[in-house]
Amino acid sequence: MKKSDFIFVLIFCIIVLPFLPLGFLKDFQTSFLYHEDYWLYTSFIKFAVLATMGEVIGLRIRTGNYHEKGFGLVPRMIVWGFLGITIKIAFVVFAAGVPVLAEKLFGVAGAKDSMAFKDFFEAADNGMGGARLLTAFLISALMNITYAPVMMTFHKITDIHIAQQGGSLAKFFSPIPIRKIFPAINWDAQWNFIFKKTIPFFWIPMHTINFMVASEYRVVIAAFLGVILGVFLSLAAPKK
Repeated sequence: MKKSDFIFVLIFCIIVLPFLPLGFLKDFQTSFLYHEDYWLYTSFIKFAVLATMGEVIGLRIRTGNYHEKGFGLVPRMIVWGFLGITIKIAFVVFAAGVPVLAEKLFGVAGAKDSMAFKDFFEAADNGMGGARLLTAFLISALMNITYAPVMMTFHKITDIHIAQQGGSLAKFFSPIPIRKIFPAINWDAQWNFIFKKTIPFFWIPMHTINFMVASEYRVVIAAFLGVILGVFLSLAAPKK
């Protein structure tokens, strides 16, 4: 392990610490970090910090360095923070709407009632564990089939924009030439790996689990999953 690896692990542990279920952090977590009244700020913070860490880890695996010229750490944090807000909104919309759809069109009895319980264990104690599991899967599947590809494509566009601007924070706020960037995306990798593999084999199963836990923890779990995905993406990308 290099000295830089030790420093990064130490920083990572410090950053992750506030999110852990530790007794001395309970007041901070319940009053702010996991409090729904502050969802806008906390969703931004969780993804800006944790998902960007995933990209940093991916860069280390791909290049051997935690930072390189043009990487654009702060612009990436801004993008992930914004995406974190949209992800929180998507979670609320799909968690509220899909159970209704499941009952009306898919014949899933008790879908709405099962999601009213705090988590899967509470639902199971009330005889609705199966309904909660199936409903969580439907929420995850529909969200990842519809919302996720748009979010992932937007993220790829911003990645290219950041690279084209040399990672500069000031230039990052220049208009994004989406019409020019869109055809420059490696659609072979975007479709065959990002869409066809990570969505069905990673995101749908993981978010099925995510929608089985209490709602206040879903965004931070999704942000932690972003760390793991950053590693996956680095393994799929050519090393420098």
